Amino acid sequence: MSDNSTTNEETALLAHAKKQHKPTPLPKAQIGILLLCHFCEPITGHSISPYINQLISELDITGGDERKVGYYAGLIQSLFFLTEAITIMQWSRISDRIGRKPVLLTGLVGTSVSVLLFGLSRTFWTLVISRCLCGLLNGNIGVMKSALGELTNSSNRAQGFSLIPIVGAIGATLGPLVGGTFAHPHDRFPRVFGGQFWQDYPYFLPCLITSSYVCVSFIIGLLFLKETVPKWIRNRGRSSLASGSVTPADGSPVLSHDGPLPLRELLVYPVIISISNYMALAFLNIMLGALLPLFFTMPIHIGGLGFKPSTIGYIMGSYGACTGVFQVLFFARIVRRFGERRTFLRGISSFMPIFLLFPIMSSVAQRSGVNLVVRLCIAMLMSLMILVDMAFSCIFIYVTASSPNQHSLGATNGLSQMCISFVRAIGPALATSLFSLSVEKNMLGGYAVYAVLFCISFIVMFLAVHLPEKVWEEKDDDNSD
Repeated sequence: MSDNSTTNEETALLAHAKKQHKPTPLPKAQIGILLLCHFCEPITGHSISPYINQLISELDITGGDERKVGYYAGLIQSLFFLTEAITIMQWSRISDRIGRKPVLLTGLVGTSVSVLLFGLSRTFWTLVISRCLCGLLNGNIGVMKSALGELTNSSNRAQGFSLIPIVGAIGATLGPLVGGTFAHPHDRFPRVFGGQFWQDYPYFLPCLITSSYVCVSFIIGLLFLKETVPKWIRNRGRSSLASGSVTPADGSPVLSHDGPLPLRELLVYPVIISISNYMALAFLNIMLGALLPLFFTMPIHIGGLGFKPSTIGYIMGSYGACTGVFQVLFFARIVRRFGERRTFLRGISSFMPIFLLFPIMSSVAQRSGVNLVVRLCIAMLMSLMILVDMAFSCIFIYVTASSPNQHSLGATNGLSQMCISFVRAIGPALATSLFSLSVEKNMLGGYAVYAVLFCISFIVMFLAVHLPEKVWEEKDDDNSD
């Protein structure tokens, strides 16, 4: 009797293992359209990084004191995430009820308009308004992850979510190239852009280029993107039924707990620990993202490297291309070999050597200029940032799998993106202000900012080790629409 029972259990386990080794094919066309729409955010966001510090200087906001550029550049970057945090949870919950597609298209319209407004800005406050408008109208990142979660399952989710950092990498490649190449077109391409308009608005051309891409993505999404939220849930959302039972197409009663859950019921341990680690990773990464172009831009005697916007664009573009290729070729293999947890730990631990490289590069540049040692350090820094990108792919999988049920996927991703937006609102202003403060007060020789960030990087490792070895079992994974 016991032998038969053991045989049956082993047979079931072998069948389950065989099933796990046959990943479901990805719906490539729909995921491709989704990623085209997602690409709008990184390309528009990264396109301003090569020239934002120069723009602040040209607007004479700092009164000619270049040491204060970091305060204002960080503030402009932080305001986008702060305003995004205010609305992103609402956009995600709305998408649980009316569908992903209308919310995604609304976000694309907001992005396009706000980018054009940024390019036409001539004062600090118009810059602020344009970035705030972009944040308020754009909840697409959380909604996009929810749609991707619905297009994949546990067998192919790692493969699907590995594409998100690739899109970010392409945006990190092309965005800085567009911003660095087409800023001040009247100087770089005087035969084509010699008119007075381009002299009055020297940063409008890169904004026009990225906004045009957003418009093309909107049209493709409008025509070809399919809705991933089941029709009966969208019908219930549109009828604004807050409680009770709903009857889907097959006539079976569906209780309220089978739909999107209220916020209080989302706060379970898997959601909390996943989002907490996502917040830690995003906090460090956004501070690095704000600090890096500032460090590249500032003169060598202030603690930077004194690069031109075009040089910064080429460096950041090269990094984006390399991380994209690395993700495509190696991420899925690395996760299969080491698992999501170990891959995440290796990625987030890379911040410690990253922040150690900054004072090394600055010190060498002040003594010998930007020589081979500095260039090698830049290459090493970019290589470590590729490992950080792998950590993002892993934590996306944890957050998606942590959702209490399939119909709360939008709310779970919305909650995570709201939390991420808050830390990203703090991060740029904190990092760039620490840089300016360290230089102004000569704290630790001007390198105090890197000491602080190194300590934060060390502390978050105590949170990262609480992630489970294996991703949680999914809820309602086999439910049909």
